Amino acid sequence: MKKTLLFIASAALLAQACGGSLSPQDKLTVHDKEINALIAQMTLEEKVNMLHSKTNMSSAGVERLGIADMNYADGPFGIREEGQPNGFMSAGWTLDSATYFPTGSALAATWSEELAYKYGSGMGKEARLRGKDVILGPAVNIQRLPVGGRTYEYLSEDPILSAALALRYTEGCQDEGTAVCIKHFAVNNQETNRGSVNAILSERTLREIYLKPFERAIIEGGAMSVMPAYNKVNGEYCSENEHLLNEILRGEWGFKGFTVSDWGGTHSTMGAMLHGLNVQMTGSNYLGQPVIDSIATGALTEEMVDEKVRQILRVRYAIEAVPADVANTVMTSQPECQDIARQVAEKSIVLLKNEGVLPIKADVRKIAVIGQNAVLKTQSGGMGAGVKALYEVTPLEGIQRRAGEGITVTYAPGYKNFPGRRWGPAPTVKDPLEASAIDEPADPKLVAEAVALAKEADLVIFFGGTNKNIETEGSDRKNIDLPCGQEELVKALYEANRNLATVLISGGPTDLRVLEPASPAIVQGWWNGTEGGTALAEVLFGDIAPSGKLPFTFPAKLEDSPAYAMGNFPDPNGAGGDLFTLMFRPDVLSMTPAERQAFIDSLPKPESHYTEEFYVGYRWFDSKEVKPMYAFGHGLSYVSFTYGPMSALAGKDAVKVSFSLTNEGAMPADEVVQLYVSRPEARVEWPVKELKAFQRVSLGAGETKTVTLTVPMKELRYWNEATNAWDLEHGKLLLQLGSASDDIRETAEVTI
Repeated sequence: MKKTLLFIASAALLAQACGGSLSPQDKLTVHDKEINALIAQMTLEEKVNMLHSKTNMSSAGVERLGIADMNYADGPFGIREEGQPNGFMSAGWTLDSATYFPTGSALAATWSEELAYKYGSGMGKEARLRGKDVILGPAVNIQRLPVGGRTYEYLSEDPILSAALALRYTEGCQDEGTAVCIKHFAVNNQETNRGSVNAILSERTLREIYLKPFERAIIEGGAMSVMPAYNKVNGEYCSENEHLLNEILRGEWGFKGFTVSDWGGTHSTMGAMLHGLNVQMTGSNYLGQPVIDSIATGALTEEMVDEKVRQILRVRYAIEAVPADVANTVMTSQPECQDIARQVAEKSIVLLKNEGVLPIKADVRKIAVIGQNAVLKTQSGGMGAGVKALYEVTPLEGIQRRAGEGITVTYAPGYKNFPGRRWGPAPTVKDPLEASAIDEPADPKLVAEAVALAKEADLVIFFGGTNKNIETEGSDRKNIDLPCGQEELVKALYEANRNLATVLISGGPTDLRVLEPASPAIVQGWWNGTEGGTALAEVLFGDIAPSGKLPFTFPAKLEDSPAYAMGNFPDPNGAGGDLFTLMFRPDVLSMTPAERQAFIDSLPKPESHYTEEFYVGYRWFDSKEVKPMYAFGHGLSYVSFTYGPMSALAGKDAVKVSFSLTNEGAMPADEVVQLYVSRPEARVEWPVKELKAFQRVSLGAGETKTVTLTVPMKELRYWNEATNAWDLEHGKLLLQLGSASDDIRETAEVTI
C-alpha cells in the first residue's frame, strides 16, 4: 500500500500548503504535475490505447512507462469469479471464490450507515486480494418500478436513504484502496429497452430524486469513477450526455476521476470524446483508431485526449496496482468479510406481520419447512450480479443447524421452480421440479406431500418468493405475482396447520393479497448472502430480534404504483433490444461494425415519461392516499419501543430534533427511527411527506437513550426550474417522527 499512503500524505501536505483541507475530489489532483510530465512522454497511440478496453475486464496502461493496466471487478455484492480475457465464461480458477454479500435491497433494509461502510470495506478488501483496482458498483439507482429487473441490485425508492448508504459504501471501499465505479449514471430505472429507452423527466425530478445518491457519493465520498447508464436521458445517451457528464458531474460536482461506459454502451466517437466519456468498454471501434483519425482531420485535438488520460491517471496514482505475483495467492473470501455479510443479513430481515407465531416457541418439536426457496442457492443468476461463493448457508440448512437435538425438521419442495432466463445450453434431462411457465399451476402431488408434512408438524414455515432468474438484469418482470402456484399451496398449508409462518425470499416486492390472510406471520428474507440461512434462523428462533425496515413500498397491487397508475410503464411502442446481450449474439457478432450500428439504430426508440415526477414510492402512496400492503419503512420487532416527546429547533444551517427512545422488551433490539417532513403552508408543490433523516438505534432490554437527528438545511431545498438553481422555501415545517412512513409517533413544528 506504499503508493496509497504516499497519495494520502501528498494530499495532506498540499492541503496544508493551501491553508485548508482539500475536498474528496480535489485530492485526486495532487499528482497532476507528475501526471502531466508522464503524459508528455507518451505517444498519441499510447494515450488513445488507454481510452478503451484491453480485455473484457481491463483497460490498458503503458508498460514502458510503468503505468499498470486498470483492472475491473464485476459484481456489486461479491467479487465476481475470474472470467476468460474476452468474455464472461469462467476461467476455472481455484482461489477466486468470494464472499457473497446480501444484495442491494437487503443492505438498504438495514438502514445502517455503519453496515454500509463495513460492506464497502469488505468488498474493497477482497477486490485487492484479486488484484482489482475498480469495483463496478455500488449500483444506486432509485427503485421506480416494483417489477424492475435490478430492484434487488439497487438500494431504495428513497433518495435520502440511498444517498446515505451509497456514500458510506463508497468510503468503506475506497478506504481499503479500491476505487468504486458508482452506477448507473443516471435514471436507469428499468431493464425493458434499457439500451434504447429515452427517459424523459423534469429537471426538478432529476435533481431531487434520481441524482441524489450519486451526488453524495461523488462530492462527499470522493467516488473515483462513474459508469454512465445504457439509456438516454432527455434525448441523449448517458455515455455522451453533456448535461449529465460535463455540466453536472464535472462542472457542478467537481468530479476529477474518470468515466467508463457500461459494456456495449458507447455510441459514437465524437459524442463520447466531446461529452464526457473516458473509457469505452468493450472494444475500440469508437475510442480507438477513430480518435486518431479525427485528430488528423482536426475534428478533435490531442489536448482532449490528454485531459481524458489525465483523469484516468489520477485514479491510477490513487489506487496502488497489485503486482501479478501478489494477486490471487490466497482465497478471495475472507472470514472477516463473511462476518460482515452475516451482520448485514441479521439486520436486514424484515418482520412484516406477526400474530404470535414468531419467535419459534420452546414447545415446538417438529417443524415442516415447505418450498424450494428454502434450499435453492441465490449466489448465481442475475447476469452481472452473480458470485462464485466459497459457501452459502441456505435457509433450510440454517434452521436445521439451529434447531439442534430434540427438534425434527422435515422438508418438502411444495412447488416447482421456474428457471427463467437461461444462460448456456439447456440440460439434456428436464428436472421434474422445474416449471415450464412462471404461471404454471401448483402441482397436486407436490401440494399433497407438503400438506401431509404440515398436518404432522407443530409449526409450518413456508418459503415463497422469486429467484434471480425471474428478477434479473436485462429484463423486467411482467408482474409481481408469486410464481408457480405458491398462492394455492400456502392456502392449502394454512388449512392443514394454522401455526404457519411465511418467509419471502426475493429482491423486490411481491403481490401478497392472497398470501397475507393465509399467513399469521410473514418475513421478508431477501437474497441474503453467504450467511443468509444462519441469520434467518437466528431471527426465527428469537436469538436476535428482527430489525430490518422496508426500503421500498409493497403495493397492494401493481397497478397502484405510480408509474403504472400514470400509464407510464410499460411503454406500448415495442422493444428496443438489450445492448449487453446483443454483444454476445452470434448473428450480431458476425456483422461488421457499421452493420452492427445500423442494426442498433434500426431498433424501436421507446420512451419512458416520468410524469409522476417526484411522487416516487411512498411519496405517491401517501400523497394520493393509496393504501399499500406494507409501507415504506415498515418492520416489526419482538419488542415494542416507546418514543418520548420530541423537541425541535431550526437553526441557520440545520433542523435538529431530540427525543428519548425506550426498549420496552426483555431482549436487546434495534429500532430504526425515521424523520419525515411536511410543509402545511407551502406555495411550491411538494409530496405530503418526505424522509429527511433516520438512525438505527441499538437498545438493551429496558434501556432508554436520547436520540438526536439532524436535517441539513440544504436537504430542505427544492430545484427551482425558473432560476435553474437550488432554492429554499421559507415557512412552517411539520416534523413527523416515527417507526415507518405510516407509523408516526411524535410531531413538532418549526419555521425556516
